[in-house]
Amino acid sequence: MKLIRFGAKNEERPGVFINGSRKDCSVHFDDWGGAFFNQNGLSELRKLLDRSGDTLPTIDADERWGSPIARPGMIMCIGLNYSDHAAESGMDIPEQPIIFMKATNTLVGPYDEVAIPKRSSKTDWEVELGVVLSRDVNYLDNEQEALDSIAGYCIVHDVSEREFQLNMGGQWVKGKSCPGFSPVGPYLVTPDEIDDVLDLNMHLAVNGQTMQSGNTSKMIFKPSYIIKYLSQYMLLEAGDLISTGTPPGVGLGMDPPTYLSNGDEVELSIERLGEQAQVFKNASK
Repeated sequence: MKLIRFGAKNEERPGVFINGSRKDCSVHFDDWGGAFFNQNGLSELRKLLDRSGDTLPTIDADERWGSPIARPGMIMCIGLNYSDHAAESGMDIPEQPIIFMKATNTLVGPYDEVAIPKRSSKTDWEVELGVVLSRDVNYLDNEQEALDSIAGYCIVHDVSEREFQLNMGGQWVKGKSCPGFSPVGPYLVTPDEIDDVLDLNMHLAVNGQTMQSGNTSKMIFKPSYIIKYLSQYMLLEAGDLISTGTPPGVGLGMDPPTYLSNGDEVELSIERLGEQAQVFKNASK
């Protein structure tokens, strides 16, 4: 299944993507959030689609694409999780996952315009595989339990302001949490539609020029390990989003470093998970 959300920002409604068409599920479900996932919602949705998926209302083509999940309790991110990206950054492969958080109010739709923050000169791009949880987990015993807790996968654009992140002291969060810095979607794709999550091609282009071209096979820590690892230190809740790291080709790693400017268009994709596109504009206020 491919879960989507649609409608004006902060007024999104739940739907699905079937045979190239968006279908409205809002009569049957409130939203694709923690309560839905925790209450066996994916099974109920599958029953609905098996019974009457073709008869669901079609969503107007001009309706905005929202993030495919409601605002999560947590956006947890993994740094330096691709061996080729670590090499690009001149850093050793980490022995344990490097973790940081993004503010959950950074979540936006896959085609929304993104503001370059005031005083920013180093806004950077990162295409990443996102993982969404289907249930609350804590102290998992093994990776199979972690796999069983995955609701689906999605594209995350982990937009970053490198000066805020690296040159202003303290934690990375302030370089990761500017408004609009987490475009997600277009779909949340359930695991049954992904043959091998560790063999998905990833691509990102700026103004038509390829910047990132990678594959999830280069992950150092795979999603099941990450979920099990995180569960030893914190309670992960249904609907939470984990962004699992980026392949090489970020602006920070270029010689000289290159960053986004007003009017730049970024297009990104992950095999089987769809495509995104955002125009970056200088913040107006």
